[in-house]
Amino acid sequence: MADKKHFNRYLVTSALPYANGPLHIGQIAGAYITADIYTRYLKSKGEDVLFVCGSDEHGAAITLRAKKDKTTPKKIVDKYHSLIKSTFEDFGINFDIYHRTSSELHHKTAADFFTVLNDKGEFEQRTVQQYYDKENDQFLADRYIIGTCPNCAYENAYGDQCESCGSYLSPKELIDPVSTLSGNPPELKETTHWFLPMGKYEGWLKEWIIDGHKADWKTNVYGQCKSWIEGGLNPRAMTRDLSWGVKVPLEEAEGKVLYVWLDAPIGYISATKQWAIDNDKNWEDYWKKEDTKLVHFIGKDNIVFHSIIFPIILKAHGDYILPDNVPANEFLNIEGRKVSTSRNWAVWLHEYLEDFPEKKDELRYVLCSIAPETKDSEFTWKDYQARCNNELVAILGNFVNRTLVLTHKYYDGIVPEIANQQYNSVTDSIANVPNKVGESIENYRFREALGHAIDLARMGNQFLAETEPWKLIKTDEDAVRAILNTALQICANLTIVLEPFLPFTSQKLRNMLNLDKLGWENGTKVDNLKAGHQINKPALLFEKVEDEAIEEQKVKLHS
Repeated sequence: MADKKHFNRYLVTSALPYANGPLHIGQIAGAYITADIYTRYLKSKGEDVLFVCGSDEHGAAITLRAKKDKTTPKKIVDKYHSLIKSTFEDFGINFDIYHRTSSELHHKTAADFFTVLNDKGEFEQRTVQQYYDKENDQFLADRYIIGTCPNCAYENAYGDQCESCGSYLSPKELIDPVSTLSGNPPELKETTHWFLPMGKYEGWLKEWIIDGHKADWKTNVYGQCKSWIEGGLNPRAMTRDLSWGVKVPLEEAEGKVLYVWLDAPIGYISATKQWAIDNDKNWEDYWKKEDTKLVHFIGKDNIVFHSIIFPIILKAHGDYILPDNVPANEFLNIEGRKVSTSRNWAVWLHEYLEDFPEKKDELRYVLCSIAPETKDSEFTWKDYQARCNNELVAILGNFVNRTLVLTHKYYDGIVPEIANQQYNSVTDSIANVPNKVGESIENYRFREALGHAIDLARMGNQFLAETEPWKLIKTDEDAVRAILNTALQICANLTIVLEPFLPFTSQKLRNMLNLDKLGWENGTKVDNLKAGHQINKPALLFEKVEDEAIEEQKVKLHS
């Protein structure tokens, strides 16, 4: 379970969400729930962990939304930054800092990064032909152009990526392109941009990724990187003709801003800087020391940017560490269809939290259970209901409730004392669970890790069913004391191994057990509740999800 290399600190990032709309559960399943589980686990082990994220507030996606809503980019990002930040907080995604790329600190950090690369001769200045909207007197960024995808024939593909098949594109590859500003076919016009010649780093990337990370990177990430590298890396423009963004810090680049995929990942660095300022720490410890482990949690549409482009930028700059792992997830589909924010085919997280304010952990549980770790997976409301009722209510909730009710009934809520441990095989199994959960988490197998954690509750249910303390109470009270003591130790250890996955439930269970939060190392013990300890009155951990609530959500989705 130990890392091959010893790390003294961890820097964990989740992809910066665009501040042009609310969060949907596909995003949460892709880049956020797993990162939160990972960091909560590491922190419970006492590790030095920094978990950073923030709103990506630049790029054409923002200006397009502003145009659609007939407002300014600033008002758009202010609105959605606030909504996204509060939604993450309400759902228990526990960032150490949630920053924003519109901040003055970020603009300076990103501009300084560009200056260093430019001064080192890392960019090639080129005059190129770019699509231009004559009617609006404006060069068109990739997202301002739509057309037919040459790969799947989807008619509304953007100039940088097809939303339907996921292919990365350039505007000139689109069939019958039109400007989203005027609806007219654009014309080609000369403009100057600063390009990153990625091809010169192919040899290094082969050594670093293809040779160096075959064993430890997920196959979906490794395979996509290998395909890109072996296919040859073309120069990529690091500037754009836009008015909204980080201004290119060169006199001859007036009217140009940094490409969002140069700008946005630097947001992780500026967020770290802001956290360090706020907490009187040294940000460079997390970005420039080799004993720091950097892990990027993302969705598969961001693999090339985090595994190839951003590492090239860090390597070119010098002094920065590189990601140790980029555990990207695939996509989460909804009720048999791909998520489409433009067509409103999504389950919006803030709306879920309004409709189910007491069921945060239920959604966390389901999204981790079906996380698209190696291939696309699917969320359906019926499956959500089944997992909540058949697993959380029937297994976890049932075990805890039976144990606490019997303890109050027989011993007035006091942990019974036992003369000797009669159930060594059970306690041995209990003590082994944290190691199984931890090993799976450290290998980015979160579905498997959650399964191991829930198995502890299954073990508890089976233990009660086999020993039947409600029958033994009349004939063998010593055995009943040992049974309930053991069952209570399982409850205590559930608060530890479930905390990364179900933090609200773990807190609720700790309150019922009258127990302080315990570190991960206590999960291997079987005496976290001492004899004579008074527990509180039990309450149901979970309520059943009724058919009516599910039907309402399905109607809402289809409307």
